Amino acid sequence: MGLRIVLAVGVVLVALAVALWQRSDEPLGQAPDFVLPDLGGKAVRLSQLKGKVVFLNVWATWCPPCRKEMPTMETLYQKLKGTDFVMLAVSEDADGLKTVVPYVNEGAYTFPVLLDTAGEVRAKFGVTGFPETFIIDREGRVVHHHIGYQDWSGPGVERSLRTLMSEGAWTGWKGSETAGEARPAQGAGPPSAAARQRVRRARAA
Repeated sequence: MGLRIVLAVGVVLVALAVALWQRSDEPLGQAPDFVLPDLGGKAVRLSQLKGKVVFLNVWATWCPPCRKEMPTMETLYQKLKGTDFVMLAVSEDADGLKTVVPYVNEGAYTFPVLLDTAGEVRAKFGVTGFPETFIIDREGRVVHHHIGYQDWSGPGVERSLRTLMSEGAWTGWKGSETAGEARPAQGAGPPSAAARQRVRRARAA
C-alpha cells in the first residue's frame, strides 16, 4: 500500500514538472543564419533582421496544407505590415521561380517570398514536413515553432505577435501548441544533431 502511494505521488510530481516545463516561455535557441534570394533576386540575410520580430514559414507549392494556410498568412501580414514585423515565406520548391512566381501571382500574395532551392533552411532548422513556422524574437531567438497547418488570421495570433514586439514576451494563444496537417519534406536529408534537438524541444514546448 505504501509503495503504491509513493508511486502515485511520484507520477503526480513528474506530471506537474512536465506541465510547468511545457508552459515555459524560454526561447528554443538562436535561429540559424541564412541568405536567400527573394523573387526579385535580392539577397535576404536573416541575421540582418535582428531588432524585428520575424515570422519564418517554410512551405512548398505542392503542399495542400501550405496552400490552405497562405491566405491566412496574407491576412496576418496585412494586419502587421508597417510595424517591426517581418514575414518570410521560404519556398522549398526545387525549380524555384518557374513554379513559385505563377503561384504567388495567382494568389495575389504580397508578403516576401524567398527561394530555397538547395534546402538550406530546411536543413538548418531541422524541418521534417511542410508547412513549418518559426517565430523569431528581436534578439534572433526562436520563441515558437509550429508544425503543420495553422490559421494565422485569428486575433490571438495577432495579439501574441504584438505582445512579442512591445514587451519581448511570447504568450501564445489557445491551440498554438497543437500541430496541424503537414506533408513530409520530399528529399529532405538527415538534419544535424543541433537541428534535431531544436525539433525535439519545439515539439515538447
